[in-house]
Amino acid sequence: MEKIAIVTGGARGIGKAIVETLARKGVKVIADYNRSKEKAEILKKELEKENIFIDIIKADVSKKEECEKLVQYAIDKYGKIDILVNNSGISKVQLIDEVTEQDWNEMINTNLYSAFCMCQRVIPYMIHEKSGNIINISSVWGIVGASQEIVYSITKAGMDGLTKALAKEVGPSNIRVNSIAPGYIETDMNKEFSEEVLEQIKQETPLEKIGKPEDIAKCVEWLIEDNFTTGQVISINGGWFIT
Repeated sequence: MEKIAIVTGGARGIGKAIVETLARKGVKVIADYNRSKEKAEILKKELEKENIFIDIIKADVSKKEECEKLVQYAIDKYGKIDILVNNSGISKVQLIDEVTEQDWNEMINTNLYSAFCMCQRVIPYMIHEKSGNIINISSVWGIVGASQEIVYSITKAGMDGLTKALAKEVGPSNIRVNSIAPGYIETDMNKEFSEEVLEQIKQETPLEKIGKPEDIAKCVEWLIEDNFTTGQVISINGGWFIT
């Protein structure tokens, strides 16, 4: 039976790679976007050239009513949700005394509340089916913390906490919940780093390279196929951080 997936922030970067990977595996993907309408439309058209069809829908998942709209769209059209990938996220580089209340609210709501809210809304449908797979895209900074990215680090650590707690709660209903914590990945979010900084990162990384969105998408693909992994934070960083 065809699997149905929601991928938030699915129009660019890691989210785009996840959408492409799952769609090419035969998963019916609903790709959410907020401000990236043009990129979402391009992604949809590019996949259609391969005779692969996805749904794209605008939803600001930092808001409860928008999460409800996104989930209801999936249920109305497909009747179920098998996979949820919480990928939406933003970051800001700033010292702690530069963080405004607006900055705090925007990052907490976009990165962390959205994941909680989407989980809260899809869980009843997954429990009904006695099956489900939730994957939260967090960050290595949620594990080790990042100077001048305090709020971002807080949100990603929160996603990992959500992952562990929810995995225990819904495991008896055959629902698996995991986090993927990427290291440095070639995305728009990391374009602010200079070539000099990126070269330094490569030198500090045992594999001596920067990761690609496809590296994260491959892990998502594996977690969907796996049947016995839950409550884990999987750090994909080329060996830059090893526990």
